Amino acid sequence: MVRAIDMDLHPLIDLLLLVLAANGAPLLAERLLGPVADWPLDFNFRLPVDQRPLFGAHKTFRGIIASLAATPLLALLLGLPALAGVEAALFAMLGDLCSSFCKRRLGLHSGAMALGLDQIPESLFPALALRTELGLRGWDIGIFVAVFIGLELVLSRILFHLNLRKQPH
Repeated sequence: MVRAIDMDLHPLIDLLLLVLAANGAPLLAERLLGPVADWPLDFNFRLPVDQRPLFGAHKTFRGIIASLAATPLLALLLGLPALAGVEAALFAMLGDLCSSFCKRRLGLHSGAMALGLDQIPESLFPALALRTELGLRGWDIGIFVAVFIGLELVLSRILFHLNLRKQPH
């Protein structure tokens, strides 16, 4: 007899909403605030070894601030501690910065699609950071990352067609 995996979806849904908020807040801030605080996190620094930007112009202080402001608020609305939202935002942004750093080293421009590299760090890092808080197991994290990849690809195209995103993935 095949046994179903005992899985509570509530923590995964909470995590998904937090990570989507962390990644969506910078996009909304860009649309709402325009050039306000549109300063590149890397201050346009280029690595001497390859003369490519550290992260690129799309990684801004405005985006980090928006993510760190919106995600804790959502955490509170979900009945989670604000700190869980801060952690989700910090680790999602860290994952996004790691992806950008790798993409620049690969010679890919800002906004270029890199399947997996664009989604895995920004979903895996917050999942690992919040695993204890949310009671996540290894397969929960694996399922979460897989769902995030699929959902991010669909949402990216929808946001592009709504003119909220400059390029679809």
